[in-house]
Parts: sequence; C-alpha cells; structure tokens
Amino acid sequence: MIRTDALDRLPVRTAVPALRQALDDRGVAVLCAPPGTGKTTLVPLVLAGLTGDGPARRVVVAEPRRIAARAAARRMAWLLGERTGGRVGFTVRGERAVGPDTVVEVVTTGVLLQRLQRDQELAGVDAVIIDECHERHLDADTVAAFLLDVREAIRPDLRLVAASATTDAESWARLLGDAPVVEAQGVSHPVEVVWAPPPGPVRPPHGMRVDPALLSHVASVVRRALAERDGDVLCFLPGVGEIGRVAGQLAGVAAEVLQVHGRAPAAVQDAVLAGSAEGRRVVLATSVAESSLTVPGVRTVVDSGLAREPRTDHARGLSALTTVRASQAAGRQRAGRAGREAPGTVYRCWDRAEDGRLARFPSPEIRVADLSAFALQAACWGDPDASGLALLDAPPEGAMAAAREVLAAVGAVDPDGRVTERGVRMSRLGLHPRLARALLDGAAEVGGRRAAEVVALLSEEPPRAYGDDLAAALRTARRGQDAYAGRWRQEVRRLSSSSKGEGGGRAVTDDTAVGLVAALAFPERVARARGGGAFLMASGTGAEPGDGSGLRGASWLAVAVADRPAHAASARVRLAAVIDEDIARLAAGPLRFAGEEVRWDGRDVVARRVERLGAVELAARPLKQPDPTLVRDALVEGLRREGPGLLRWTRDAGQLRERLAFLHRVLGEPWPDVSDGALLSDPGAWLEPELSRARRRSDLAAIDAGQALRRLLPWATGEAGRLDELAPERIEVPSGSRIRVEYGGDQPVLAVKLQELFGLQETPRVAGVPVLVHLLSPAGRPAAVTADLASFWREGYKAVRAELRGRYPKHPWPEDPATVEATRYTKARLKRD
Repeated sequence: MIRTDALDRLPVRTAVPALRQALDDRGVAVLCAPPGTGKTTLVPLVLAGLTGDGPARRVVVAEPRRIAARAAARRMAWLLGERTGGRVGFTVRGERAVGPDTVVEVVTTGVLLQRLQRDQELAGVDAVIIDECHERHLDADTVAAFLLDVREAIRPDLRLVAASATTDAESWARLLGDAPVVEAQGVSHPVEVVWAPPPGPVRPPHGMRVDPALLSHVASVVRRALAERDGDVLCFLPGVGEIGRVAGQLAGVAAEVLQVHGRAPAAVQDAVLAGSAEGRRVVLATSVAESSLTVPGVRTVVDSGLAREPRTDHARGLSALTTVRASQAAGRQRAGRAGREAPGTVYRCWDRAEDGRLARFPSPEIRVADLSAFALQAACWGDPDASGLALLDAPPEGAMAAAREVLAAVGAVDPDGRVTERGVRMSRLGLHPRLARALLDGAAEVGGRRAAEVVALLSEEPPRAYGDDLAAALRTARRGQDAYAGRWRQEVRRLSSSSKGEGGGRAVTDDTAVGLVAALAFPERVARARGGGAFLMASGTGAEPGDGSGLRGASWLAVAVADRPAHAASARVRLAAVIDEDIARLAAGPLRFAGEEVRWDGRDVVARRVERLGAVELAARPLKQPDPTLVRDALVEGLRREGPGLLRWTRDAGQLRERLAFLHRVLGEPWPDVSDGALLSDPGAWLEPELSRARRRSDLAAIDAGQALRRLLPWATGEAGRLDELAPERIEVPSGSRIRVEYGGDQPVLAVKLQELFGLQETPRVAGVPVLVHLLSPAGRPAAVTADLASFWREGYKAVRAELRGRYPKHPWPEDPATVEATRYTKARLKRD
C-alpha cells in the first residue's frame, strides 16, 4: 500500500511539474534540492510513473556510495509499501536485489560505468538520475560524460537528470547543454552555531593521522552536546578508525552509540536510518551522512572539521586517502543536518577565525586522484586521452600520463594508448587496473581462489587490528567473524568467479602466494632491505615498517599500502608481504635493467655494469672501458647539475664572459648568449674537442673556459674582430693609464682616480653605452659616481674638491678641472717633471 501521506509531505513535490516539463522539452535537467526534500526518493518514483499520472518508464538512479544506494532503494520500496526487489531494486558491487517487475533501480556510479561499457545504449532504460553530483566524485563525472555521449550519438531520447543538494548548479547546467535548472525549497529550521575549539594546541592532520588530542576533544564536545541539548547527536569524523576511537571514549554515555560508514553492517545502517522511538542516540558518521543519507531524530551536529580526500604522489607511485580540513560547503551541509526536523545546533570543533580560511568547496576528485581506472574507462570508451569527453574539469596532464604508464605496464593498452582485449577484461572486473592485473596474472601463478583472496584484501584495506603483515592478515580474515571478514568473503566469491579459467597455479605456500600477488599489483613497490629496518622500493622511494613490526627483519618486501607523512624522508609501510628476490624479479620484470650504466653521481663520473629492478640495485661491477658517448653524456649531466664552475675559470675568462654577456644584452645577435642555461643547452658548441676527450671531473677542471668561450664569437660574420672595439677590456684615460672596464653589472663600470680624468668632458662609451664612472681618491677610495662627467665637473666637483683637498694636500685640486692636464702624480712630482 502506497504511503501517500509520507509522499505528500516531501517538499520536492512542488518542483516535480517543472522537472517533468523540462525533461519533456529538453530531455535534460538539473535538479537542486536540499537534503531530505525527497529528490532521491520521490523524483525517481514520479519519473517511473509509480506515483501520480505519468507514463510508465524505467529509471536508473546512480548514487556515489553503496550505503546510499541501498538506503535509497529501501526508502522508495517502503513508500510503495513493498520490499526491495519488487518494483524498486538496487545493485551494488557484490549485492543485487532486482526482480522482473523492477522499474526503478538504484545503482552505484561504478556499477553504472560497467553497465555503460557493456551496453552503451542502456537498452530498456528511459531515464538516468545522477544523484549528489555536487560531490564531484570521479565515477559520477565519468558517468555524466558517457551519458552525454550516448544522448548525442545514439540515444537522444534518453532522459538525464543531474541532482544536487546545493544551489551551485550553473556549471552542471552548462555541461548538459544549458539544461533547465529546477529548484526545490526544503523545510529549513534555524541552526545555532557554537564554536568549540580545542583548549590546547592540536597538530594538523597529515596522511591518515589525526592527533589523538583532537579526537578526545571531539568526544568531550559530544558529551557536552548531550548535556546541553535535546534529541540525537550526529558527529562527523573523517574515517572508520577515528569513529572507532571516539566510540571507545564515549563508553558510559546515556545514549546508544552507533557507527555509520561504508563498511558498517547493513543491520547497523538500517537501524540508524530507521530512527529510534526510545532513548537518545549518538551517531558517529563519515561524510556519507552529509547529503547521501537522512538520519532522523538529529537535533545536534558535532563537526570535527575533518574529511578524507584521495591524493596521489605520481612521482613516487603512492596514492591513498588523506585527511584534510573539510570545506566551507561541507561545513554548511553538515550543519544543515541539525535543522532538518526542528531548530538545532552545530558544535564546530575549530575556532571561528579559522572558518574563513577554509576552502570553499572540496577538491574535484579528477584533480587529485589516481586516474588509472579513469584512463582505462576512457580507453574502453574509445577516447584514450579523454579529450572528447564532456567533463567539468579536464584531467591533469601529469596524472593522465602517469595513468597511461600504469596501463601500458599491466598490458591494458597498446603503445598507441588503445585498449587491448586484456584491458577490456580488466575494466569489467570492477577493480583498479593494478589489482585486475594481479588477479589475472596471479591466478595463473597461484590459482584463482588464492589470487582472489589476496586481491580482496588489497581492494579494501584490512582493519589495523589485522596488523601490517599481509599474509597474517589473510589468515585472520579466513577465520574472522567480524564485519570486514564477511565483506572480504563476499568479495572473494565475486572475484573467484571472475578469474575462472586462469589456470590452477603452482603448489606454493600461502605466504609465497600473498607476496607474489601483492608484488604483481604494485611492482614498483617491491623493496629491498638496506639496513636498520629501512627499505628502498623499486620506485626510488625509501620505506620503513613501524617500530616493532615483524617486517623489519625481511630481506625483501612487497609493499601493498604505504603513505608518506609530511616532512618524512621515507614512506611508512602500513601493509606488506615478505617475498624473496625470485618473486621480486618475476613481478617487477619490466622494471629490470641490465647493462652499462655511466652517470654523474654528484661528485664524478661512475661507470659500472649493473643489474637493477628500478632503483633497487641487484649487482654491480666497475667498467674499465665505458662507452665514450655515455661518459660524455655523464659529464654533460654533471655540468648541468653543478654549472660551468666545473671548468677552469681565470680572471680573463670571467671578464670575457661578462663582456660577451654585455654585448648580447645590448646588441643581441650575433653576439652569443653566455648564461648558464644557454651554455649548457649545447655544450658541444664551445667545449669540443676537450669535452669528448674528458673522462672524469678533473678533466673538466683542466678545460680553459676562456679559450672555449672564444669559439662562440661570431667569426663567420666578421664581427668577432670588433670585440675589443665594442667591449674593450681596458680604456685609456687622459692620464695615459689603461683602466680595466668591469662588465659584471647592469652598466659597464670604469673605476679610476679622479685626477686622471681632468680635462675630459665626454663620458667614455662602450658599444654606445656610457660607462658608469666610479671616481676614486688618490688612495683608491670611492669619492663619487657619475654617468655624466660634464655635469659632474659643473655641479659635483666643487663639493668633492673641498673634501679631498684637505685629506690629500699633496695632490693638485684645481678650481677648474676642465682646463688642466690629467695626472697620476702629486704636485711635487709634477714640479720635478
């Protein structure tokens, strides 16, 4: 029996006519409706014709999370007076409740991606709703791009709705071709903000680590909220670990403490979403409760101010969720949960002054995440570089390049970036391409069942209580009765069926099987011990298990999970398996290099015959007769790292370089650019033949840089002969002295004793540029600076004469220096001469 009264109370009902009209007219629409208005539950029922008088249609609703997909389906089925699997069903990874009468199917965006790859037409589907699109999950962005392709190319009749819990819908409307924006007003009650910062200093989050002092403070704020306010308390924390620790600190409170996250058992999720008729509740939740779920009974929100976002270090091959400060938009969404049913309160566990410094919105996942899976989806779609996809944000070039390298390494794409048959199969496993490779290749080595067991462990990281040894974690999962073990067994069954036909594998121990499959998934993370519990991964990154870990004594590890804490020199190993060198060679075979290696090691040329797995050296011996070309390349690398200072620079060579730099700056071509960058961009142009004859650092130090620089002079044009004319090394002054010109500054400088310029009216010039004259006292100390001698004699000389005349009475100081002869000598010497 349809619960008409509940349907009629949903605020989104007022926006339904406009939404239906927009879809009838344009086929696309953006629906903006605050959480709890019914956009996820009423709208699909209306579009499917299950309520009201609309025509019957088959509707697919895409949710960003499994927990949200199950909850939405159950809520819609309840509104129809049915159970899921009837007219409303759901499909998530590892679970499906769909029957022959299902017309509204709720799926995760990942499931919809797989379906689109198998059936681009989405045969039988009339409308798709992408829910919570404002969260900017990568799968949701990709689904939207694929669906727009489908509408444009083969299914213009397919209706598409982008549903958002925020009013910032302009970008989505543009993406959908200036789609109409339909807004629904929610029932909003006032929410009082209470600023509750920690009483003492708290270390900022880094990696997955959250300061225990902050978690203790959050627990104390929850207790305060229970004492000061009525109703249930919803507390937002960044992850499962933090939820567990805060739950432990709330033991004994006068309320039922529930934990809501993607890994929570279905029974717990159902209990939270159903509400409670008796007693108060404290619901500890991740960001899943910001907009995807409605938790009834909540009057108070406690916000830790933290969230988890994916981050990838492409240079080191490390990717993981990272704890970050939640955005202002997330803070508003969380606070709004307190005002859903009545006036409420939000306790924010940070200072009010910090709020304005928070990011406005969370980072779109496409900008910060590992894009290997996305790149494989794009390649399977026929657009390997994703340039033709309608995306709100283009994928970063560096991240896509790194993703393509991963896909090529696992055999998912060919050298031109086109997907292979193996890549298509990988894409349909619902796994990251690395894990798909480990499942397929691992099954051939150790058997499908054991490969599936290890990959299931890698696809959802085991609880910390399972330890950091992957083999031990496998044994714990096999005998475990906790929620994780249940999900793990379900995933093993799914993966085992996917890897059938991959061979029976060799007879190896579980420890060997675990290490081999982990190494196949992350070949660049095979790591060799280098003493003191430290390891070097094939990627070149250092790694170190935690203190007291049994992994510290291993010779080789296959590192499955690692992160690199802020300011740390090495990655922290969180999950790994012990392996031997044979497994490392097998799994990381494409990273193996064997041959001559001639390089600059920071001090000199090193020439060896080496064998390496990436950065991990397996064997090495000196080379007596290295390839001269490789030696030259190594010396050039040394020059580029350390600069031309490796050569022999006399004073004359340094001045020649300054003279040439001056002429290039003032006259340009054909005078050469002699900056470090220009000289080292083509060292052969001026350092040959000495460079090719050199074998080591000391040979570079013997090269006369001045002689080499003269090779760059414009001999071919004849201009080289004018070097001394345009930029003379010295200038003869009226006294007869030849004074060196310094060209190192912005303007040539002539430092000369003032008396040696008596009678000179015009300032000397070089290449048409007046020199800057530093006038010196008879003792060689600075007395004045001028670029205009005539002006100095008229206006500045009198004051300088008055000062120097007293200090140096033995030297001539005429009142009119323009009428006397320049001299280097004293008055007495002049009389004798």
